[in-house]
Amino acid sequence: MPEWMRSTLPSGENYSKVKRLITENKLNTICVSGNCPNKGECWNAGTASFMILGDKCTRNCRFCYVKNLVPDPVDWEEPLRLAETIRTLGLKHCVITSVDRDDLPDGGAAFWAATILKVKELNPETTIETLIPDFLAKRELVQQVIDARPNVISHNLETIRRLTPKIRSTARYDRSLRVISYIAESGIVPKSGIMLGLGETPEEMLEAMDDLKGAGCKVLTLGQYLQPDPHLMKVVEYITPEQFKIYRKEAYSRGFRYVESSPLVRSSYHAERHVNA
Repeated sequence: MPEWMRSTLPSGENYSKVKRLITENKLNTICVSGNCPNKGECWNAGTASFMILGDKCTRNCRFCYVKNLVPDPVDWEEPLRLAETIRTLGLKHCVITSVDRDDLPDGGAAFWAATILKVKELNPETTIETLIPDFLAKRELVQQVIDARPNVISHNLETIRRLTPKIRSTARYDRSLRVISYIAESGIVPKSGIMLGLGETPEEMLEAMDDLKGAGCKVLTLGQYLQPDPHLMKVVEYITPEQFKIYRKEAYSRGFRYVESSPLVRSSYHAERHVNA
């Protein structure tokens, strides 16, 4: 990998504390399940992106390190454990995501709502970002998350239109745009993210930005795709930091309120800044 893709190995007192609490409370994080390169930085800052509904996904996307296996039964005690962990860590802002649960009739929407409400009950001063699946763009399911009123609702477009069928197993480009539009109509901050380096062209990237802005998206994250496993999609190109700066400028010129654009950016990177979008 190029020099600019290097990150520090995770260590430190706060890192150890977060790791211990996550293990003790039987919680999952996308930091671990997604093999995130920023885990050391974020955990040392006392933050983590929690992953609910287990660590086994019903989808098999070609970019994702999360296991594609038959999911475990829903653990309805998890929302309380998560809320208590957030309180113990004293987090001012938390990010919650999940695996896809297409095995459940509601895709896990009711569990999502219960989790958000429990976190708010025990942590009334903590702001919440949720990074949700597409729920097959069924409005009534997305609405359950909206009704729980997190501060930010994110749903990642992941890539440009042409590459979507190649790397996303079930999700569809226009379906994701509909989810973003539902969020935007609710008045909650809508957010999305795109991975670069999978073979997209600059013109296709600008088209994706236009599509997201047209759907009402206000916060955009752009980062370099890294191959987390030999069996997953290979990196086609390492995008330079200079090109990421160009994309940042293009995104702001289109009216996005916050843009995180650099090689190591992931969808929850600096998420606490996006609440005010």
